[in-house]
Amino acid sequence: MFDDLDATLRAVLSDADAPADLRGADLSFATPDKDYAPSRSTVNLFLHEVTENRDLRDEARVLQRTNGRYTSRLPSLRVDCSYLVTAWSARAAGLKAQEEHRLLGLTLVWLSRFPVIDDRFLQGSLTTPAQPYPVPAVVAQTKEGQAMGQFWSALGISPRPAFGVTVTIAVEPFDVVDEFAAVQGIRLESTLLDDPVLSGRVTDHLLAPIPDAGVSVVGSGGGVLVERATDRLGRFTFPGLAFGPYRLRVAVGDRQIEQAVTYRDDRQVHDVLVPEA
Repeated sequence: MFDDLDATLRAVLSDADAPADLRGADLSFATPDKDYAPSRSTVNLFLHEVTENRDLRDEARVLQRTNGRYTSRLPSLRVDCSYLVTAWSARAAGLKAQEEHRLLGLTLVWLSRFPVIDDRFLQGSLTTPAQPYPVPAVVAQTKEGQAMGQFWSALGISPRPAFGVTVTIAVEPFDVVDEFAAVQGIRLESTLLDDPVLSGRVTDHLLAPIPDAGVSVVGSGGGVLVERATDRLGRFTFPGLAFGPYRLRVAVGDRQIEQAVTYRDDRQVHDVLVPEA
């Protein structure tokens, strides 16, 4: 993942339209510690911090419709990847500083042209699957309270001109995807509060009605209170039952399915879905 982001930034800085001096410089993602001494002009992008972007956190599940079905998955994790950008020259004295400042300025200006990194630059795992959101890049903005002096001390080198680049990518830590059939229609069932009837339909996994299925109402003691077969539309009705908890036992061929229901004046309709064998 992070190596693919490195490759993405390399593609941005090596683009044919980038300044020639920038394209001619080496690119490095190594840690610029006290032993770091490139032998030629180099732009170094040091990945020093990876944090979740909580401002972009989304708790809602992601719903997508494909081929008449819906998929539901947990949202992506949005991650800020922060780089420290420095320029390095193999020249001596004043020429060294001159080349480093020029190269650093060219890098800053070029990266600033991409507040959102074009899809054509994305590499590896950032393309498969495709990033679900645009990939923003924030250039030369230091976080509040961040002290660069301690940063250089930790690297063991003298302070030098630098700027930060933070790229936000989406990460998919969850691979569980729930799939549902798309809604084909809406059916309204009317009931009467003063003349209640326990009713419903028996359907298969494609929501097609199952006629002549045996439906039994099982009481709390386990005994069958009443039973009958569904009609041609898969419907069943049981009038005269007292309100309360029951189990609906459905027999389809040699299969038997049971479903707990709570029968009340405002919950009279209880459909039974027979899963795919």
